[in-house]
Amino acid sequence: MDTSAGPSLFPLHRCKTLHLVRHAQGIHNVDGDKNYKAYMSPEYFDAHITALGWQQVDNLHKHVHECGLAKRIDLVITSPLLRTLQTAVGVFGGDGYTDRMDVVPLMVANAGNSGRAAISSLNCPPIVAVELCREHLGVHPCDKRRNISDYQFLFPAVDFSLIESDEDTWWKADVRETTEEVAARGQKFLNWLWTRKEKEIAIVTHSGFLFHTLSALGNDCHPLVKKEICKHFANCELRSMVIVDRSMIGFDPSTTNYPGKIPSGLDLPSDVVDEKAD
Repeated sequence: MDTSAGPSLFPLHRCKTLHLVRHAQGIHNVDGDKNYKAYMSPEYFDAHITALGWQQVDNLHKHVHECGLAKRIDLVITSPLLRTLQTAVGVFGGDGYTDRMDVVPLMVANAGNSGRAAISSLNCPPIVAVELCREHLGVHPCDKRRNISDYQFLFPAVDFSLIESDEDTWWKADVRETTEEVAARGQKFLNWLWTRKEKEIAIVTHSGFLFHTLSALGNDCHPLVKKEICKHFANCELRSMVIVDRSMIGFDPSTTNYPGKIPSGLDLPSDVVDEKAD
């Protein structure tokens, strides 16, 4: 690897801006931080975020609005677990919900025993749940999801149409996904992003998924850049990155390029004249 290489240049329409977010503190994180075996506890099934986690959500919500990011995001993608759904709607959703016949709330009041008011879907980007960006699958009850029909009641304006099964068919009680399998699923997710027309996307997901997915990337970068890319995320941390379509996966044309010569005319470049003279 040549770490002394200069800057790289890519066409803008072959790039997407990703704003990666790890969910806010969940109830499983509190005990799990002290004792890793706590992640095996059935009481943390599909863990919801804590009161401190909601404070983290409120602070990130304030940040994305103050820095102007909230207005730039075309799409929010979230893992279909309770803690990521709560984080996604809390950070990128609208203000407090007022009962209206023409507007469906992003989150109903007290969803997941949160004690929180309902959240409006007004003036916010669409939020779509995607199974591919779930946490490391298997064995840990906190990473098993509920039925999608349960979530649809709690988060009425979130789009769950891309999830094929109501029940969780991915999580296995006795089989833990390998780190290589998580990384491969992460690559599949990144490839899927190129099927989307949106250019600036927020992704609310999990520590393990982010770490193993990002650790497989950046091998052509300086070691310090590689370290910056794949270091572990804190709860409710947001990190913005650009992904480049090196393999021509996407098909989106440029929205800013202009072909020139309108109207058409003679335009022989001077350097071509020099080459001909030589």
